Amino acid sequence: MTQTPKLVEAKYVDGYRIHVVFDDGLEADLDLEGELWGPVFEPLKDISQFRAFRLDPELRTIVWATGADLAPEYVYQRAAA
Repeated sequence: MTQTPKLVEAKYVDGYRIHVVFDDGLEADLDLEGELWGPVFEPLKDISQFRAFRLDPELRTIVWATGADLAPEYVYQRAAA
């Protein structure tokens, strides 16, 4: 099984878009507005909460203080699409 490349950078763009960069050179702007459903993601519909994400260096993915996160494989697949 191939290991997912590591997420090395994530920057807020605007709205619900985040620019991501992986260690294999893949870069993309992801619009995540459609992903904000379910109890853990509901608070992120508040744009100020959404913007407060960080890149977790251990998990190598985007995380929020609310406990929400995105699977690194999912972020990579969305970026590669």
